[in-house]
Amino acid sequence: MRQSGVARQSHMPGSSSNVASAKLLEKKKEYEAVTALERASTQFVKRIEDIGDDFDVLAEAARVHGQVLEQWPNMFRILGLFLSTRQQHSEDGDEAHMPATGERLVRVPVEELRSTENNK
Repeated sequence: MRQSGVARQSHMPGSSSNVASAKLLEKKKEYEAVTALERASTQFVKRIEDIGDDFDVLAEAARVHGQVLEQWPNMFRILGLFLSTRQQHSEDGDEAHMPATGERLVRVPVEELRSTENNK
């Protein structure tokens, strides 16, 4: 008999508006949740893109640091050559002909450097 009582209540005009308003309220909550999820997803995508941009900058910086570190052995070789010639001149007694410490003319092959940069 209870089932017939429930059936009668659902056919009553007041109860159908309650059911409809409950469904409407449920759909509103669902819509708000989906909207909030969409906003959160958009913010998440933006943050991930920003992190990706930061990684691009870090990768470029690491490449530049690698190029600098690649030059250190050559720099130490040049310094070793400079110190050895300086030492040879001091042993020979050519102090008067020696330029001041660290002053030397060095020819830098600019065209060669430009061509290697353009090839990269």
